[in-house]
Amino acid sequence: MEFLTKETFKQKVFDYEKNTEWKFEGELPCIIDFYADWCQPCKMVAPILEELSQEFAGKINIYKIDTEKEQELSAVFGIQSIPSLLFCPKDDKPQMAMGALPKQTFIEAINDVLLGAKK
Repeated sequence: MEFLTKETFKQKVFDYEKNTEWKFEGELPCIIDFYADWCQPCKMVAPILEELSQEFAGKINIYKIDTEKEQELSAVFGIQSIPSLLFCPKDDKPQMAMGALPKQTFIEAINDVLLGAKK
């Protein structure tokens, strides 16, 4: 799991200063966890994301963005509440989910949104 700054975000996810239209820069689809250290639900999600990053290693990347440190990134995505989770497929528009989701919901979203797995 990797913590993104504005610079690494632009390289690995989306260069919003260069592109007005969404253009995913990454090699693998990803989940971005917008969190803060003081946020209790964020702490509940953290171990789930840690497990998922191992279970889906090589298939997806999981990134974290500290909304306190990276306020510009939070503003770009209009983050109002945390945790907010941005699911970024390789060839489609990203989708935002809010709140502490259970692990099964993450797995379903990864398979549907990110990996496009057939039912």
